[in-house]
Amino acid sequence: MFGPGLAGCSRDLREQPAPAGPGTVAGQRLNEDGWRILYYASLAPSGHNSQPWFVRVEDKHEWVVGSDKTRWLQVVDPDNREALLSIGAFIENLVIAAGFMGYDTEVKVVGRGRFDADVARIKLKPGRSNAVAIQRLEERRTVKTGFLPKEIETEDLNIFRKATGGGLYYFPRESAHGKLMAEAAVENFRLQFENEAALAEAAGWTRLSDAEAMQFRDGLTTDGMEIRGFTGWWVRSFMDKDDLTGSTWREKGVEKIRTQAAEGAGWLVITSEGETVGDLVAAGRRFQRMALLAREKNIGIHPMTQTLEEAHGQASVRENHSPSVIPQFMLRVGYVENYPKPVSLRRPVGWFLA
Repeated sequence: MFGPGLAGCSRDLREQPAPAGPGTVAGQRLNEDGWRILYYASLAPSGHNSQPWFVRVEDKHEWVVGSDKTRWLQVVDPDNREALLSIGAFIENLVIAAGFMGYDTEVKVVGRGRFDADVARIKLKPGRSNAVAIQRLEERRTVKTGFLPKEIETEDLNIFRKATGGGLYYFPRESAHGKLMAEAAVENFRLQFENEAALAEAAGWTRLSDAEAMQFRDGLTTDGMEIRGFTGWWVRSFMDKDDLTGSTWREKGVEKIRTQAAEGAGWLVITSEGETVGDLVAAGRRFQRMALLAREKNIGIHPMTQTLEEAHGQASVRENHSPSVIPQFMLRVGYVENYPKPVSLRRPVGWFLA
């Protein structure tokens, strides 16, 4: 929520080993390929980096991907819409990694309600290895700052549209709809920051110190929030959870969002065909297929979801669109000169095996 810090402070917590977690019987049923596939799957994005998935290993080649209720964002995502989108991205990574490791994958969505624990059943069958760029999974990241004003080129949009298989819409920053989306993002972020419960939930997922970040390997770190240099060091060293709900943090947060919303090429919206569990999982998978191509195009992607989370924003969407338009992602996008390395921490595979 602060301005850029001093240059030259290099940090890479992601490369540091995680503390040892409890061993699991489920882990003993995984072969080396299974561990690697689930490692790549775990690199998927999620709201507040909550990583709301678990995997139950029923057999070496048959798993259930589920929704971990201890990781739900009950305030900003009360109907588990975003949790299921995140699990969809996890499943997409899993399928890509399995193909790379030489397995064909069958995915069957088994969840009927948004609060069901079991979401999808995964079956792996030995096949031929797919020549995929597996580094895309490791290098993908959310980018929030440094967006250039250049519009997204038609060729790149077409590549994104092909990846999503439809339901992708682009609104340039200076277009009427683009301006409305920017205004809505700022207004709904402000409303969310006035919500004490939402602010407390975000604070609970914020890992201020490096020790806390390494202990949990999830949540929002200064690196993930792009609070860098001296400012990042100061926040990690001197701020506590109470400061995250204070007036200064709120004011700086709204100020930063206002600056960000005015930058970049414009906005992408990804819609779904419906609102079932299967529709949300599919939308999450489609988003991830697109997001994995962004670095190669030097396009930063910044989900700004408050408009779809707040009642004010939801009402505006309903009033200005037909019922058949169901947005699931509102993404600020823009070209960047220097694409940053991924920094968000991930829990080891053994930590999310059920």
